Amino acid sequence: MSNLYSQTSLGPLTLQNHLVMGPMTRSRAAGNIPNELMMEYYAQRGSAGLIITEGTSPSPNGLGYPRIPGIFSPPQVEGWKRITDAVHAKGAKMFVQLMHCGRIAHPLNLPAGTRVLAPSAVMAAGEMFTDDEGLKPHPVPQAMTGEDITATIAEYAQAAGNAVTAGFDGIELHSANGYLLEQFIRPNTNQRTDGYGGPIENRARFVLEVVEAVIGAIGKDKVGIRLSPFGVFNDMPSYDAMETDYAYLAQQLDASGLVYIHLVDHSSMGAPSVPDAIKEIFRTVFRRTLILSGGYDAKRAESDLATGKCDLIAVGRPFLANPDLVDRWKTGAAVNEPDMDTFYTPGPKGYTDYPALKK
Repeated sequence: MSNLYSQTSLGPLTLQNHLVMGPMTRSRAAGNIPNELMMEYYAQRGSAGLIITEGTSPSPNGLGYPRIPGIFSPPQVEGWKRITDAVHAKGAKMFVQLMHCGRIAHPLNLPAGTRVLAPSAVMAAGEMFTDDEGLKPHPVPQAMTGEDITATIAEYAQAAGNAVTAGFDGIELHSANGYLLEQFIRPNTNQRTDGYGGPIENRARFVLEVVEAVIGAIGKDKVGIRLSPFGVFNDMPSYDAMETDYAYLAQQLDASGLVYIHLVDHSSMGAPSVPDAIKEIFRTVFRRTLILSGGYDAKRAESDLATGKCDLIAVGRPFLANPDLVDRWKTGAAVNEPDMDTFYTPGPKGYTDYPALKK
């Protein structure tokens, strides 16, 4: 049997297989509170080794999209607790992905008294969907002050503590796909002239201070991070020093001791491919668990594990459309195709109604 389906470890955790359900925004959290429908969705997919939740905001300011969950209020923590219990009952381990949207937001999607924050006052190209008024241009964000930076780091640490209270096995920091953490790393969105801007040592500082704060709150074995070198999503153009910048990040993250790095390659969805050289840098420099994701099928997953390119394989859309993906891949059964029209719509259609194999 392929080692894709064999037990493995993630830090001190034992995973029932090497397959990770990747984080996918699904916009089912009415009022930003995790609910029964979400519990059913995640529990259906509990045959994964590890489930990483959809992007979940550590702060009221971070709720950029409609109907995404948070983990900063007691009702949110309660909602997640029911979900982690249901997932653990199926054998999977579960990390919550902390996603602060930063400038990828719209005031119509945010609660009263919040602000759209970013490293610099640079508007993102493109539009954001709002339930009230449909598509709207991204606003010009407010450049974060020193006080904002300190407060936001504290929110991440608090959210990490809340995650443990809610029964999660750990957290993933979303430092990919053009959201707040990556907005500090990238020179197009970070035009600061203080200690958080300029050379990569400064642009990486916010991310590394967040890493340090969450490790301080819950321990390094419970903290992973997601990165998207060469990703262009959410108006993040490529630039010349990308490879050396991310090599620096790999070294610093290795030194932090966090449990995993999750590298995103969205070339299967039309983004530039992540050069093998970058993946190899992370494989060589980072000494703990490496997760790769991006357009995997069973055959390629088995091959990359067998050749030691990574330790775990994360899969998104195949898990979205196949609650029993592990069984389907293992037995070579046909898979359901995802219905893109229902990716972000409220309700069970295209969410909890994908059929499983008949037993």
